[in-house]
Amino acid sequence: MRTRLLDATVDCLVEYGYSGTTTTRVADRAGVTRGAQVHHFPTKADLVTSAIRHLAAKRTQVAMAELDRLKASSDPVGDALQLLWEMHQGPVFSATVELWVASRTDPELRRQMALVEPIATSSLIEFGKALLPEHSGHPEFLHAVYTAMDVVRGILIASWATRDQAELDARWDRARGHLRVLFGALMAPATSR
Repeated sequence: MRTRLLDATVDCLVEYGYSGTTTTRVADRAGVTRGAQVHHFPTKADLVTSAIRHLAAKRTQVAMAELDRLKASSDPVGDALQLLWEMHQGPVFSATVELWVASRTDPELRRQMALVEPIATSSLIEFGKALLPEHSGHPEFLHAVYTAMDVVRGILIASWATRDQAELDARWDRARGHLRVLFGALMAPATSR
């Protein structure tokens, strides 16, 4: 029942936005009673942030399942960046952006998101450390991972204004090239820096 509620919440966030996502609408979509929904998630903020936490955990599982393939890749950084890009596609990211924007004016949601966001971000950082353990101790490693996430998110948000797939692909290809340079500098032997 919890999973149905969480999946229905993401669907509602994508379809109706945060303001149009009501607990009644989520319960109806999940096929549960309003009382059952309240039992599991007392407030709307609890419900929506739990949905994002749930999906972030699923996203992490998908990434970790790719770890061996990426380690064996001739281009682990490029392939990891592509995986990061792909993980930010679709309804999970759209729902997350709805919550980021809504939290600007909703103090309870902002408090909840302040707890959820570091969990979601840390899972991607742990993935990066597992993929590139010999470089993860570099003082700029975390900054590079954050920069990669910021670039991906910024391009995707900006793309909603045009919906031009060719432009989106071109922007990502260009950005991925620049991110490779950034990670390449971090991975260079200390003597060549």
